[in-house]
Formats: sequence, C-alpha cells, structure tokens
Amino acid sequence: MKFIMESKNKTGIVILAAGNSSRLGQPKQLLGYKDSTLLKNTIAEASLVPEVKIIVVTGANNHLIEEELDPSRIKIVFNPEWESGMSSSIIYGLKKLLELYPESENCIFAVCDQPYVSSLIFENLIAEHYKTEKGIAASAYSGTLGTPVLFNKKYFNELLELEGQEGAKKIINTFSDDVVSVLFEKGNIDIDTEDDYNKLMSEF
Repeated sequence: MKFIMESKNKTGIVILAAGNSSRLGQPKQLLGYKDSTLLKNTIAEASLVPEVKIIVVTGANNHLIEEELDPSRIKIVFNPEWESGMSSSIIYGLKKLLELYPESENCIFAVCDQPYVSSLIFENLIAEHYKTEKGIAASAYSGTLGTPVLFNKKYFNELLELEGQEGAKKIINTFSDDVVSVLFEKGNIDIDTEDDYNKLMSEF
C-alpha cells in the first residue's frame, strides 16, 4: 500500500461545478442533500482521500456557490467561459491544479450531481491506476464509462486541447486500450431535473 499512499500526494481531484442547471431551474450545486448540499457532499467525500488536492470549478451562479464553500479545504477557480461547454471547465480546473501543484501526476475529474459518489470510488480509481498501470481509470455504470475518471499526466495535453461540448469521454474512447474500469454502483444516478431530485429525496 505504500506506493498508493505516496501517490495520493500527487493526485488532484477537480470537481466540475460550473453549469447553470438549465433543466432544473435552480443551481443543482446548492440542492440540499445529507444535511449539506450536492456540491459540498462531493467535496466532503473527496476530502476523505488522504493528501489529495481539491479544485472546484465554478461558473454560473459562482457568487452564490462560492460563498457556501470553505476555501481552507479547497481551491476555487472561476471559469468565465462556462457557457462554451464542459471542456472549458476541464481546462480551467486542470490548469489551476498544475499551477498550484505542478508535481501532480494524476487528475480525477468529478461532477457535483452524482449523489452516491464516495471516497471509496476515488480511492479505487487511484488504486486501480497504479495496480494496472493503465493511464485512465474510469467509473463503470449502466454499460458505459464516465465520471469520476482519473487521467495520468500523459493525457494532460489531450485534456487541455478539448473544445466546446467535448468532455473527457472523447479521450476515454480514443485511448480505450489504456483504460481500466472501476465499478461505481448507482453512478448512473445524477440530478438533471426536479423529478430526478424528488426521486432521490424520496429514498431517504
């Protein structure tokens, strides 16, 4: 386990929280969940991973969202280009990670609306990356691969070249031979609409 624990010092988690939640009609980042919010729950789970560096990318409603966050635990970067698509948030988050922690060897991208994300998911991605030596470790659910997803530094240039609505899945698909999948039960559950949220809350 020693190499895994040491590696965590060189892994960042970038939480993408810049969208305007157009289908929901209110900022999903601030929706109440577990005596907290969806975004703060994701941050709390990421914070349980030893020594990991956390970056939160904000965009729409950034003032409302940022005033809810504790800057002593995380670093926040505002993406003024959030309307151009997820690629801009990936780029802003990764650039901030490398600016603050240039020694970073891996970056995990997570979103703020997967309520069942856990520290174990993050730790399993890191462990499988080192165990298999695959450059990408992606969460597997509902027959697909998605977030949270870990990229080794050898893919940082590809991430920084994404454009528009392109997400990290483009890179996962392009380099499928270098991908290990990590089961994320209930990873398919995310909050896009009021019905999604009401269904989630009815389970508690």
